[in-house]
Amino acid sequence: MNSLDSLMACKAGMPCVVVDYEIAQKIASYWKNTENPIVKVSPTMTVVGDGVLSPRVASFSSRGPSPLYPGILKPDITAPGVSILAAVRGSYVLFSGTSMACPHVSAVTTLLKSIHPDWSPAMIKSAIVTTASVTDGFGAPIEAETVPRKVADPFDFGGGHINPDRASDPGLVYNVDAREYNKFFNCTIGLLHGCESYQLNLNLPSIAIPDLKDHVTVQRTITNVGAVGTTYHAVLEAPAGVVMSVEPSMVTFAKGSSTSMTFRVSFTTRRRVQGGFTFGSLTWSDGNTHSVRIAVAVRTVIQDFVADTS
Repeated sequence: MNSLDSLMACKAGMPCVVVDYEIAQKIASYWKNTENPIVKVSPTMTVVGDGVLSPRVASFSSRGPSPLYPGILKPDITAPGVSILAAVRGSYVLFSGTSMACPHVSAVTTLLKSIHPDWSPAMIKSAIVTTASVTDGFGAPIEAETVPRKVADPFDFGGGHINPDRASDPGLVYNVDAREYNKFFNCTIGLLHGCESYQLNLNLPSIAIPDLKDHVTVQRTITNVGAVGTTYHAVLEAPAGVVMSVEPSMVTFAKGSSTSMTFRVSFTTRRRVQGGFTFGSLTWSDGNTHSVRIAVAVRTVIQDFVADTS
């Protein structure tokens, strides 16, 4: 089997061993090249702490991009959802799926609301997304379960793996009020005209440009929820084949000034070939406690009629 997540075959009481694709290849090679191969089955054990390669994006996890609104980066976040110990009537079981990941995010959302009762839903979402982890317990990039396994990208995990401790003190947030959402929905159903740029400028904690033909500039607004007087510098990781810049590249939230600042991010393609999405990031860092990171996804499109969604 191609994934440690694929445990369904073992649920019917049939004895089985589940391994990932790479280990399966080694087993097949050993079986083929050994005259008398030996298999040893040991009692099960739980491995905790060092040596566990986690987190990883499960093979069944929903992936982006959004087919309806590719200018909205999806998914937003990833959370624990594989072999989660859950209570059932009279017993306990291990469940996997979005129905297991969702309660983790819901619980973090509830905790954040209790800590910051004046925050809007969008501020809570921003805090979760911009503080998520993109590395595993060994400091290496999070991997995604595919065949073969690969380094995860924003279409696998959005902002990354949820980090409740960091989310409680994000430093900056991207807020969206009901009027902005209402205008966005009116655009999507054709009640407003000239909506293309507005959809790119919806103040989400991510940037997705599905059809970069030459040059485009998008706008975002950040709100300080940390200490007054803090200065943030922009750290850019440009998507491959794209020139990316931000203006201003430094913001200071001085005492007595506005708690919100607007900045613009410009993208210019260096490619003259139709391409798929490439990924980068924009991080506002105070050089100490806070690194407020948003994912960036850009696809160069030369001719609309040969564009794909990959």
